[in-house]
Formats: sequence, C-alpha cells, structure tokens
Amino acid sequence: MSPSIQNLLSLEGKTVLISGASSGLGAHFAEIMTDAGAEVIVAARRVDKLQQLVETLIANGGKAQALEMDVTDADSVNKAFAQLDGMIDSLDILVNNAGISSAPTRFTELDEDDWGYVLDVNLKGAWRVAKHAAIRMKASGKGSIINTGSIYSLCTGLLKADYNVSKAAIAQLTKNMALELSRYGVRVNSLYPGYFASAINESEFSTERGKAYIARLVPQRLGEFHELNGPLLLLASDAGSYMTGTSLVVDGGSLLSPI
Repeated sequence: MSPSIQNLLSLEGKTVLISGASSGLGAHFAEIMTDAGAEVIVAARRVDKLQQLVETLIANGGKAQALEMDVTDADSVNKAFAQLDGMIDSLDILVNNAGISSAPTRFTELDEDDWGYVLDVNLKGAWRVAKHAAIRMKASGKGSIINTGSIYSLCTGLLKADYNVSKAAIAQLTKNMALELSRYGVRVNSLYPGYFASAINESEFSTERGKAYIARLVPQRLGEFHELNGPLLLLASDAGSYMTGTSLVVDGGSLLSPI
C-alpha cells in the first residue's frame, strides 16, 4: 500500500539548513518546514533577525536554531558548518537560498565590484554552502539539496546581466551536482520562483509603472509566498524521492510570455 500524501510530505524527524533565512523567502521557508515537522537551522549574517525568527518559530510549536553564516566568506562558512556538526546528528535537507539582486543597471555601466559581489553571493556562495552540505550528506547516504534559482535561470531580461548570469549558472550547478551525488543517495533540485510579492518589492510594484508591469505578466498578478509551499515540500520530502536534477518553475506562467 502506498504511503499517504500527508506522510509523503511530512518532514518529521528531518533536519533542515536554510541559508539566507533572515528575511523574505528564507524566513517563509523556515516557517513552512517547521510546520511540516522538521528541525530547522536558519543561517544568515544578521544574527539578531535570525534570533527573532527562531523565537517566533518556537512560539508556534516548531524546532529551530540560529547559525551565523556569511556565504561570501569561506572562513565564515567553514566555521558555521563546524558549529552545525555540534548542533545536529545529521543534515537531511539544505535549502540553498542566500541571494541578492543589484539595482537595475545597463551591462556597460556595471562596475567590477557590483558584478563581483552579485556573483560571489548568488553563485560562489551557493557553491560553498552546497559543497559542505553535500560532503555530509554523502557520508550519511541520504539528503536533499534545493538550490533557489529564478525564472531568470531560464530566460533573460534587461538591466540585470549580473543577476541573470548568476542564476543561469545555478541551473548548471544543480545539474552537475545531481549527476555526481545521485549514486550517494543525495538528490539535488532547483526551485525557480517568478515574481512574488514581498516587503522588498511592494513599494516598486505599487507605483503606476509597477502596476502596468504586473498587468503585462501572463498571470497579471504577483505570486504569494504560500504558493511556493507545495513545490518546496515536494522537493524536500519523500514525495519527490525520484526527482533529481529537476528545475521546478513556479511563476504563474510568466515564462510563457511570447516574444
């Protein structure tokens, strides 16, 4: 008899590390995964924000701890994983979520520092964290890694060459990781959100220009964070046990927009 849907999607007894968890999608993912039964380790640079999140998650009945980690600093990542080893028995799931986007800038006007920083966070930082997680998961013979990409992993757009390149590289990194780690029982997939409503973009999208942009999107609205819950749990849980190397797009059909 097949397991029930509830059992398949459950993360009971699992331990999850979420990078970039101090706000936005990372903080939301922490809430959803504690609700699904996981013990969640939230990691980011802003420890004060993490501690507030941990207190909220625990108050709501979840299991959570905070871990300081700057993905752009190799020593910080090394130290964080050494600390993580003392906090948990094993790592079951990584949500590799830390990322940034620079201000809209023409390719010819990007400077070295801006280009380098976006690539360092979104690509090199993701690689650093994934490498450490994969080493531990290989040793235990199981695990799920979810890289947070973007619809710009699969398409392009004006004034964001640095961001687009970094997210396109995440697509290739995911495939290579999946190929190498499958034989060790470790699955690697990517979650590609489209345009989602958040505190960061609400002021921009509330302008007349922003509203006009939304109206040109295929779904004619922004996504809501809760619409990522099912896709996230699918990739993290036993419900997705035969999925690896997959790019799961959640964009309301934005990629269907004709040229």
